[in-house]
Amino acid sequence: MNAKTRIAAVGTVAASAVLVLSAPAFAHVSVSPEGEAAKGGYAVVNFKVPNEMDDASTTKLEVSFPTDHPLASVMTEPVPGWKAKVTKTKLDKPLDMHGKKIDEAVSKVTWTADGKGIEPGTFQKFPVSMGQLPEDADQLVFKAVQTYDNKEVVRWIEPQRKGQEEPEHPAPALELTAASDDHHGGGSADAAKSDAKGSSSESASADSDSSDTTARVLGIVGIVVGAAGVAFGVLAGRRRTAG
Repeated sequence: MNAKTRIAAVGTVAASAVLVLSAPAFAHVSVSPEGEAAKGGYAVVNFKVPNEMDDASTTKLEVSFPTDHPLASVMTEPVPGWKAKVTKTKLDKPLDMHGKKIDEAVSKVTWTADGKGIEPGTFQKFPVSMGQLPEDADQLVFKAVQTYDNKEVVRWIEPQRKGQEEPEHPAPALELTAASDDHHGGGSADAAKSDAKGSSSESASADSDSSDTTARVLGIVGIVVGAAGVAFGVLAGRRRTAG
């Protein structure tokens, strides 16, 4: 290989590297909790949907809920410019929630735009309150289907395998945290108790400091009064002697 050939080859490799580095990193449909999603509790989560096209808007999102860990309670938050539809299905095995038998669970939530939808270069969050979260799972996987106004459909349904590279269209996965004591924000209650104890300790300390200060002031006053009494006695004795 002569010098000109080597230079051309190096130039080609460099150009390819630039193209790879400059390629956009496409975002995925994802799900994340507001705060935490504790096992056995309830959580508010956001399905985040980015628009990955330059010439089309997202006008529909379908999210399928897991059937291996059915969720009986699912509520959507109103999103301006979108209509939500919750679909439920009968369960083969009823769920026991708060002493009641639940024979159906949410299988799908569909959001349809009644306006411009998610335009190029933007994203949209779809909040959902759900529960009761399973106690025997570390995550919940939701399959999502994103539809654009040019009729193109992107299916975010591929599972993420541990130890393997992320698939091209991964399904949104919600990681679950360890169960709390009361499933209803025990941490806040503990923090409140801790604050209360801290306030009591600070109050007791303040009272103690105040008592110490008072004792010191009274002691000084007593010394001053005693000294004044002695001086008065000396002066009185002198006057009697002089008389």
